[in-house]
Amino acid sequence: MVKKIDIEKENREILNKYRALLRACKDKTNTRDKKDIRKAFNLAMEAHKGVRRKSGEPFIYHPMAVAHIAAKEIGLGTTSIVCALMHDMVEDTDYTLEDIDRIFGSKVARIIDGLTKIEDMFDKNLSLQQENFRKMLLTLSDDVRVILIKLADRLHNMRTLGAMTKPKQLKIASETLYLYAPLAHRLGLYSIKTELEDLGLKFTKSEVYKAISLNLNVTKKERTKYINKFTQPIKETLKEEKIKCSIKGRPKSIFSIRNKMKQQHLKFDEVFDLFAIRIIIDSKPEKEKADCWKAYSVVTDHYNPNPDRLRDWISTPKANGYESLHTTVMGHDGKWVEVQIRSQRMDEIAEQGYAAHWKYKNNDANAKDSSLDGWINKIRDLLENPESNAVDFIDDFKLNLFSGEIYVFTPAGDLKTLPKSATALDFAFEIHTEVGRTCLGVKVNGKLVPLSHVLKSGDQVEVITSKKQTPKKGWLQFVVTARAKSKIKTSLKEDKKLIGKEGREKLERKLKQLKIKLDEKVETELVRYFQIGDSLELFYRIGTGVISNNELKDFAKSRTIGWYTSIKNKIRRSPKSKTIQQEDKIIVFGENDEVFNYILSKCCNPIPGDEIFGFTTVEEGIKVHRATCPNAIEMRSNYDYRLLIARWVSKDSIDFTAYLTLKGIDRIGLMNNVTKVISSQMNVNIKAVNIKSNDGLFEGKITLKIHNVNFLNSLIKKLKKIDGLQTIERSYKLD
Repeated sequence: MVKKIDIEKENREILNKYRALLRACKDKTNTRDKKDIRKAFNLAMEAHKGVRRKSGEPFIYHPMAVAHIAAKEIGLGTTSIVCALMHDMVEDTDYTLEDIDRIFGSKVARIIDGLTKIEDMFDKNLSLQQENFRKMLLTLSDDVRVILIKLADRLHNMRTLGAMTKPKQLKIASETLYLYAPLAHRLGLYSIKTELEDLGLKFTKSEVYKAISLNLNVTKKERTKYINKFTQPIKETLKEEKIKCSIKGRPKSIFSIRNKMKQQHLKFDEVFDLFAIRIIIDSKPEKEKADCWKAYSVVTDHYNPNPDRLRDWISTPKANGYESLHTTVMGHDGKWVEVQIRSQRMDEIAEQGYAAHWKYKNNDANAKDSSLDGWINKIRDLLENPESNAVDFIDDFKLNLFSGEIYVFTPAGDLKTLPKSATALDFAFEIHTEVGRTCLGVKVNGKLVPLSHVLKSGDQVEVITSKKQTPKKGWLQFVVTARAKSKIKTSLKEDKKLIGKEGREKLERKLKQLKIKLDEKVETELVRYFQIGDSLELFYRIGTGVISNNELKDFAKSRTIGWYTSIKNKIRRSPKSKTIQQEDKIIVFGENDEVFNYILSKCCNPIPGDEIFGFTTVEEGIKVHRATCPNAIEMRSNYDYRLLIARWVSKDSIDFTAYLTLKGIDRIGLMNNVTKVISSQMNVNIKAVNIKSNDGLFEGKITLKIHNVNFLNSLIKKLKKIDGLQTIERSYKLD
């Protein structure tokens, strides 16, 4: 039965949403602005008339919601609201960019162009979403609002993701966790980043999300009571000191709680810092730093601080403009409590990020110039690389979304901000491209260190250069900044072209001796014969001697015996791939349960009973991964078109490898008990055992051959009964 649509009710809802939008931006709009917003709203209404979303709602709900997020949650103004209302029009309706330009002007048209998705313009082997993202960033050099509106668009799509199919949910949620949440963080949009992460977790690991959410609701009353008790003495003292402020408790996000549980192997009730206390001071710009430290003094008068947990981002703000004082103190009942102290201005920048920074920078001549501008310049630098394809670009861009920073100094005392785990060579490229390219050695705090030396905050770094030095391929293994990686790759490509030029001349001479003239046809034959991607790679391998004279002679012979026979002989000679034979197949793929050759991925070692998917690789065919594989989010985000639905159809015929890590208190006979349970009681083969004991602590790493996941779970239950063992975990692989 088709559900009857109440048009009158929907029209009332649209009117209410429009009024809410005007209320959200009333402090930033005048009469003329409201006319522009009304014009954009009317145009969007007309363009999307009769169109509905997957949820069944009128499509206009979406652009209105995006505009509301842009106005209220990010703090953007009229131009952004107008663009948000019309952001899907060029892609989904008959309106063109020229129409937008004519009605609203070139600025609005350019922003909408950056937000418009691209169809049939790019190499189909690349992820379309990545090219869309690259194009969106290309407009960054002109207007950062493109990215801010795109984040608002993604947030509303995540809020309404429940209406999509499961594969679509996984794809969009993975992409959000991989790219959009780090991007929101990098732009200082804390609340949006947090919600994107939580929603990403909700759709990629729904059971984990539900369990933590339920536990948070159960403990909410107890948490509120604790916060009130903790903040009461602080409020009273601050009032006596005549420091105007507001104090509130903020629960940690579900995503960050889950991360803490995972990283520190904790249960929910073992995570103590489930919330943070935030003190927001009403202070004049010239007094805010002193007032924040005064408030810190009050907090530490009442509660003992952990000296290792003081973070001063007021003296040295984060690269995304974030300013705040963080300390962790011991509260009642022996619980650690995180306290964040900041001014109202700092709080606005923390919540609305770049939009607030922009406002303060424009309104206050004395405001600090955020290093965000430097970050945006780095992105522009990446965008200027004409040889960068979409996948390389996204990887490089991702490197710029670092969440932790270190602060290091030049010999002259200039401060440089780098991501955590940045190396001495990263620092050299941060100074200047040419300094990085010719970097021969580095001194850190006066001592000579390797180029791969990992820097830490406070280091003073001096770079030694030489004109004879050139970038090495091995450098890519340890640099972490996008700038360094991009510049090294560009240099290596230039070197490759030079070697390739010499290689072409060398190839011409060698073929001449074999009575073959090098022309376009022969070039194509050589590329196919040696199974190389392109001509440059062919010439490079000749130039570096990778392809020998004998191999070129074999190629010459293949031309006389015929192409088909030559390829057939090559296939016969090539080793068989390590796939499970036809009769042993136990995984089927796609909607129609088709049977293909496959390889079980070593990064996560799937076994029967695990939820799995197939991934089509270029060189090794289909590889099967667990749904919880550490690389799953990146694969779904970047290469969704290569994923295959997969499922187990038999669980008894083949043994699989599983890895267990056991930790506990060492005692005589403990390992004997473990091996007895595994071998005698459960009849399982042990492939490898690695045991170490240190100061009374025991750690064992065991590789087993087992039948299926139920069997493994049964084994883990039995092992947990052994006295002294504290944790037993299944690993993806052993180090």
